[in-house]
Amino acid sequence: MLRFALRRVLVALSVAVTVSVASFLLLHLSGDLATAIAGPDATGAQIEAIRTQYGLDRPLLAQFAAWAWKALHLDFGQSFYFREQVTDLIAARLPVTLILGVVALAVALFVAIPLGVLAAVRRDTWIDRAALFVSVLGQAMPTFWFGLALIIVFSVNLRWLPVSGNATWKHFVLPAVALGYYAMPAVMRLTRNGMLEVLSSDFVRTARAKGLPPRKILVRHALRNAVIPVIALAAVQFGFMLGGSIVVEAVFSLQGLGQLAWESIARNDFPVVQAIVLVLAMIYIALTLAADLLNALLDPRLRQ
Repeated sequence: MLRFALRRVLVALSVAVTVSVASFLLLHLSGDLATAIAGPDATGAQIEAIRTQYGLDRPLLAQFAAWAWKALHLDFGQSFYFREQVTDLIAARLPVTLILGVVALAVALFVAIPLGVLAAVRRDTWIDRAALFVSVLGQAMPTFWFGLALIIVFSVNLRWLPVSGNATWKHFVLPAVALGYYAMPAVMRLTRNGMLEVLSSDFVRTARAKGLPPRKILVRHALRNAVIPVIALAAVQFGFMLGGSIVVEAVFSLQGLGQLAWESIARNDFPVVQAIVLVLAMIYIALTLAADLLNALLDPRLRQ
């Protein structure tokens, strides 16, 4: 287990370094940052002054080394637009995004796992086909469109829930449903396939032959084994949700990390964009690593 954990940690570190280099290069090679910061009406002298002020006149490797060293100490510099430390901006917005992601993942798991179990138990019936239809519909609908539909129905027409903001728990309901519905189909299908495989295995047939109650076989023997791959998928989906929250937070005006990224991209606030990409990538890598280690603990065959 220790060797497996060390291998996974090394892979995670290499991915983290790759993401850091890629995000830095993509932003700095996308155009002249000094011109973008100065704006279209800036003179040549103003552009050169900005280039000197932010160290953009130095070689790219020197810029990356300076940025990486500061990033290791959680210093991402100052925002061009907000005139605040990027670390403070992220610390203020990250909790909103994490709350949205956790609630959305809970919504997805709460609906998808029972639906996947039901579809497997009632295989090839109308219940199975209805569950598959719901899963296809969830992935076919764009998140922003589904979010707008929820606003029209539950906020504008029924007036049950607020349209925008993040002042109370009610403000998170519709964004969490919109984000969770996008993640639900993958979890539902994986649960269904896992249950079908386990229900046809020898140890389940043996349990039936012993006369164990069907509910006990389903929960204690089948579901317990079928949800192991769902753990890894849930971690991956949570990472996707944090990245996908950019669209949902923009639709519902949630003051989270996604909304901050949206505003920063529109205003060419590169230090903020770069820091958000790195923070979301680190969270995603940490979740994937944790899921791999947990899966290896639950299933020793995965350590090979």
